[in-house]
Amino acid sequence: MSEEQKRLLETQLWNIANILRGKINANQFQDYILGFIFYKYLSEKMEAHANKILVPDGIGYTQIDETSADGKEYLEHIREDAINSIGFFLKPSDLFKSLAEKGNAKQAKDDDAHESAGNFILEDLARILKDIEKSTMGTESEEDFDNLFYDIDLDSGKIGRTVADRNTIIVKIITALNAIDFNLGDSQGDVLGDAYEYLIGQFAAGAGQKAGEFYTPQAVSTILSKIVTTGKSRLKSVYDPTCGSGSLLLRVAKEVDDVAHFYGQEQNRTTYNLARMNMILHDVSYHDFTIRHEDTLERPQHLDLRFEAIVANPPFSAQWSANPLFMNDERFAQYGKLAPKTKADFAFIQHMVHQLDDNGIMACIAPHGVLFRGAAEGHIRKYLIEDRNYVDAIIGLPANVFYGTSIPTCILVLKKCREFPDDILFIDASKEFEKVKNQNVLRPEHIDKIAETYRDRAVIDKFSSTASLEAVKANDYNLNIPRYVNTFEEAEKIDLDAVALELRELDKAMVETDRVIAGFCGELGISAPF
Repeated sequence: MSEEQKRLLETQLWNIANILRGKINANQFQDYILGFIFYKYLSEKMEAHANKILVPDGIGYTQIDETSADGKEYLEHIREDAINSIGFFLKPSDLFKSLAEKGNAKQAKDDDAHESAGNFILEDLARILKDIEKSTMGTESEEDFDNLFYDIDLDSGKIGRTVADRNTIIVKIITALNAIDFNLGDSQGDVLGDAYEYLIGQFAAGAGQKAGEFYTPQAVSTILSKIVTTGKSRLKSVYDPTCGSGSLLLRVAKEVDDVAHFYGQEQNRTTYNLARMNMILHDVSYHDFTIRHEDTLERPQHLDLRFEAIVANPPFSAQWSANPLFMNDERFAQYGKLAPKTKADFAFIQHMVHQLDDNGIMACIAPHGVLFRGAAEGHIRKYLIEDRNYVDAIIGLPANVFYGTSIPTCILVLKKCREFPDDILFIDASKEFEKVKNQNVLRPEHIDKIAETYRDRAVIDKFSSTASLEAVKANDYNLNIPRYVNTFEEAEKIDLDAVALELRELDKAMVETDRVIAGFCGELGISAPF
């Protein structure tokens, strides 16, 4: 599929999403649109898988008679194979296109001679979504599909005052989606997955403050991904402790040939569902990802594992319990202090450091305060630098690149086994952006400059420098970037003699101008204005 066709698909999906615009707000209607796209994807994947199985029989999946003995035998065989291979099962009559055909079938005119928008499908749709989840019960994929469609509330008055109103809206969306070819057999790449990512980004842009709960801007995700894959073509594992929609994990996969397993944890249930859908829709097998729903700091789900790459965009300065019992937690005990209750930034960093493999690398987003705040945070920062020497690089990003906040942020890069253990690299990329409307955007050239500077550990005037550990110690372990990267622009020198000469010339010109004006006034017989 060409880039033009890909853009067309994105536009088509966004136009369908706009069917609900004005009825409910962006962070609510995303649940319906993304959920229905996912249902269509599962249907097309199911049909394609079944058709391959049925090639020797010379029939297609939708040709099976579900009521006959032979048909039931076919379905049972296909069900067993589908559960093992793709992790779920759908009957031919429950495929997306079958539901769309039913919903779009025009009913006879009623007594008032008004034509209905279509057949009633809400009950069928609710049952089908439940049946998809039920098909995985007792299997390896059960946890990946459990309550996956929980947030699609077909009884909500927000999408229609009456049942008939709701049915009309849903039929309209299902019919419009059914007309789009997802082209799952395209070998050119993850086209539908990219379009899905585009939609998630569009919803994030319209969700304001809530966007930080589920989406990291693609440009920032790309920088993190390029950093943690430096020098690698394959990863055994990648982990995001605050994975949101899973977009950051999936972005890492685009930088290497293969990621053996994806791990993530997400506290928000709706976003957790979105992350699982996003993984499956990007054709990541249920065998190859483990996403868990829990509070990462309070109830970590992967604590016994160590990861080769860790990426994260934790909530900025979030609150957490800071329970004194955590001083006995292996993630925090060695530091001697806990992150403040009102600023969990370092708690997330400590958690990630604990989960990082000895040969691993982690890159996480944080507010600038983590670089210089004192008290417990200063103590933790000193421990990471002086006692462990894990801090590899600090990268300052432009302000206003995240949805919902305009504060400047930074990337912390940490390694347990550093190739350059005697210094820390500092990059000031705060001016590397293009202003687009009210948002600052990092373009590919900005991303490449940051990633290449990190990779080459290059020292560039007014952009990057390295600071010895002794220099950092002399600054009392303050990592504020301006202390190490001099971005001062010397004011242009002013030639006062030239300015004086220019003023004298102006005075002469004014005298001449006054003389000419006085002459004109004399000719007109009026007084000069000076």
